[in-house]
Amino acid sequence: MNNIAEHLLPQTEDFSRYEFKYLLRQAQCDEIEDEVRYFMSYDGHVHPEFGNRYLVRSLYFDNATADGYYEKIDGIKTRRKFRIRTYGATPDKNLPIFLEEKGRYNNRTYKHRIPVRLEDLCMLENPDRCMDVLDIYPNVPLIKAFVSSVIRRQLKPVVLVDYLRRPYTSAFDTNFRLTFDSKLSAAKVDVLYPPATVPSYLSQAGWTILEVKFHRRIPAWFHRILQAHSLTRLSVSKYCLGMEICGLVINLS
Repeated sequence: MNNIAEHLLPQTEDFSRYEFKYLLRQAQCDEIEDEVRYFMSYDGHVHPEFGNRYLVRSLYFDNATADGYYEKIDGIKTRRKFRIRTYGATPDKNLPIFLEEKGRYNNRTYKHRIPVRLEDLCMLENPDRCMDVLDIYPNVPLIKAFVSSVIRRQLKPVVLVDYLRRPYTSAFDTNFRLTFDSKLSAAKVDVLYPPATVPSYLSQAGWTILEVKFHRRIPAWFHRILQAHSLTRLSVSKYCLGMEICGLVINLS
């Protein structure tokens, strides 16, 4: 086994914040972004060829009864899910790949993530081989939690979700971030990089998901934007939308 030397093991990154989500029509999205640009700028990772956006790709895990999906739909206050995330549609050693655990505790969202190697994807994607990553990433709590959940909850990769993200950050408040996510599509696959022939399905066509991410409070200037546009906070999950558009679940709510 090609182990990573323990002193070279990647560090787990931890995030904890509030995340509010809103659904915008294109005209409304354009108006809000025009106002936001007076206070914020792109985060530096955008690509002009994507309209100053970048691709976000996530492979989500769940079990045969879609417990993770129904926990979200039922509004369970304490929940978590695992995903593998990257930022390209084809394998590229220059692009990061992360194993992430994202969850919710009461009203606050948390995320733990660790970078993983491209060559280790085959073990993370295969429940029968997931224990092998314990040898490659020894003594990493997030890896241990992932393997334990795969075995105990019988998790496996179930749906791949792609979308384009235009992110904004503030030089005045580094804890405040806005992302405008559009062109969401999903595919029923169990790998991060499926063949190009695999069909994908558009969800929420013509709409943009605005995510407002902050630690303590929303700035007053943005609160005025929310009021001026009469925005209503919604419970929107890209994972749930992907499961539904691929016909993997039925939303009875």
